[in-house]
Amino acid sequence: MWRSGSDSSQDRTTVVCIACGSSLLRSEAREYDKEGDRWSRHGKEFEHLCKECYRTLCHQPRDELESLLVDIGEGETLSQGAFLERYYSTVEDRYGSPEEPES
Repeated sequence: MWRSGSDSSQDRTTVVCIACGSSLLRSEAREYDKEGDRWSRHGKEFEHLCKECYRTLCHQPRDELESLLVDIGEGETLSQGAFLERYYSTVEDRYGSPEEPES
């Protein structure tokens, strides 16, 4: 069967890796969805990562992470140290100490 003219192997679109800034062909990139659900595609624009940067990502679930980060820094400009202290404290308040066993 003949392939259509829109075959993805023919896509010469260039994208930029959001981690390292390198330019690469879209067909050689990995999609990144900050919401963590790249399978729900309706109405989304994806960012892209090169394969090397994609491999270094943590692929653990990140439920509530985005809203937690926004809550921590909302309306303030924090130093990195202050942000990390507030992050650790907030996580401990919401989810318990990392040293405590889960119940």
